[in-house]
Amino acid sequence: FGAAVAFHACAWIALFIGADAAAQFAGGLGWPLAALHFVTLGVLVMTAIGASLQLLPVATRLPVGSERWPAAIWWLYTPGVAMTALGMGAGATMLLAAGAVAVVAALIAYAALLARNLTGAKGMPVVVAHGWAALGSLVVAIATALALACTYVGMPTIDRATAIVLHVVYAAYGFMGMLALGLSYIVVPMFALSTAPAERPAWASFALAVLALLLAGAAALGIAPEMLRTAAVATGLAAAILHLRLMTSALRTGMRRHLGRSFTLVRIAWAALVASLVIALAVVHDAPVDGITTQFGLVLIGGWLLTFLLAILQRIVPFLASMHAGQVKARGRGLPPTPSALTAERPLAIHFACHLAALALLAIAIAADSALAVRAAAAVGTAGALAFGVFFATVMRRMRGLKAPAAPGTMPAS
Repeated sequence: FGAAVAFHACAWIALFIGADAAAQFAGGLGWPLAALHFVTLGVLVMTAIGASLQLLPVATRLPVGSERWPAAIWWLYTPGVAMTALGMGAGATMLLAAGAVAVVAALIAYAALLARNLTGAKGMPVVVAHGWAALGSLVVAIATALALACTYVGMPTIDRATAIVLHVVYAAYGFMGMLALGLSYIVVPMFALSTAPAERPAWASFALAVLALLLAGAAALGIAPEMLRTAAVATGLAAAILHLRLMTSALRTGMRRHLGRSFTLVRIAWAALVASLVIALAVVHDAPVDGITTQFGLVLIGGWLLTFLLAILQRIVPFLASMHAGQVKARGRGLPPTPSALTAERPLAIHFACHLAALALLAIAIAADSALAVRAAAAVGTAGALAFGVFFATVMRRMRGLKAPAAPGTMPAS
């Protein structure tokens, strides 16, 4: 989570550097591509790895196992993301290739860890099913990422346009999307203090989402592309609407009604999920709107996934820190701190305003093809990311200040 917070700031800084080419960005090496991958690999996937290793064991009723594997994945993945993004920004293809190798190796290790945990699952079958769908999508995303990396270093393997479509669909809607939908069945009822959503509509949403991914994949491979893309978007839209009905019902019936600005961001992210699919339909049918493909990327990555994960991080980081502090307190004296006691609200308020303003400015920049508006958005986004970093650092500082005193004659607890 800490690495995700740091890469969040790096993404906005990279966007500021590449502002001249960002408004109508449609691919290719440069700082806009670096900014995109600081977000996707550095924030989204990094958070997904951390959250799934924390929360999926709740669903599967199995521990992750040795802590050495997650630690090894972090040490390999984090510098790999940095090298990949910097290689993209600077046009240094060898640095990009080295980073891509590290990222892929780390994701393969993560996939193995995830598969081992899902294989022995003993509970929450809907969540586990989403985990398997995310894992399958991750395999496709890794394969297409390797194909694109080979293209950048002059060794093409499959058609670049096909690889890009498959990569976007299976990385964003497949891996990240299925994890976000699946883990929502844990975190939303947990924070709202509501009962688990009904299983039958949850299974229906899952089935529609998987069908949408399969249809989109077939279309990308050239099978009745226009018809299957339209069907994929319509099916995905039905899956999303059904899922959101379950989530809003959980919020409406929960014992905790006032969930603050974090769940305001969650609701905005849910609206962006639906909007991304509507815009995708316009892209499929070549709507005559300038910059619509770039707007689609902004709504999908920034509006839905980034907004949703930053909102959940605001809740889950203090929650996990409180649990850790509670374990420390159990060895000493006193009650564990509440998540609210570990949270600094002012940085989160600044981040809330800056994040939404930055996304709005980016939408304006794309519509107006304005590098100046991109720089303004990046500056505001950087301020918001730094404020979010202050929030995270405050939680860590307050948690570490609650270590239990060591007994006489013993070494201090680490």
